[in-house]
Amino acid sequence: MSDKNKMGIEAMQKGDFEKAAGFFSEAIEENPNDAVCYVNFGNLLAAVGEPEKAISFFEKAIGLDEEATTAYYGAGSVYYDQERYEQAKNMFVKAIQKGMDNSDVYFMLGMSYVVTEQPLPALPYLQRAAELNEEDTEARFQYALCLAQQDALDEAIKQFGIVAEKDPEHADAFYNLGVGYAFKEKPEKALQMLERALEIQPGHAMAANLKQLLQEM
Repeated sequence: MSDKNKMGIEAMQKGDFEKAAGFFSEAIEENPNDAVCYVNFGNLLAAVGEPEKAISFFEKAIGLDEEATTAYYGAGSVYYDQERYEQAKNMFVKAIQKGMDNSDVYFMLGMSYVVTEQPLPALPYLQRAAELNEEDTEARFQYALCLAQQDALDEAIKQFGIVAEKDPEHADAFYNLGVGYAFKEKPEKALQMLERALEIQPGHAMAANLKQLLQEM
């Protein structure tokens, strides 16, 4: 990576977007056929709320290098933020096909299916995201939700349990454990989990409702 690209990324990390734009522009002038320069500028444009311009820079990068996985990922992220989920999916799939293999791309592809209410195709991608980054409790939580929606209750409970263990303040993980144990007809265990959810988040309406229902039963 050229020094100008490095300096641009450093400026961007410090929040100095104007300076970053200057460095990335110079990098493009010096290396007009380097896809990385366009990806960096695309990321900057996305960060400052210029999605259409960002897409055009990612497209330029792909035109120069069809293997530029970060360009597909960048474009997919912009489409996702714009709620253009089909286009987002296509870009994330291409990034993976071209060799990107990190938890972020699998998580984003999985979430593109989740938000379009397709939990079944989301499952393998969220599972892969959780495998690649065991500390990513959000990926694991979404994976567990998809499992629950497919009636894979035992595995869902196991995954919600791991989330709760890694993030003891995750109220929704405890709430979903409560739901899981209620379904498994273990009301005492369910109540325990719901009480923990309400300790963390006293205003958790769904946990409060389910707790009341179980107590009445």
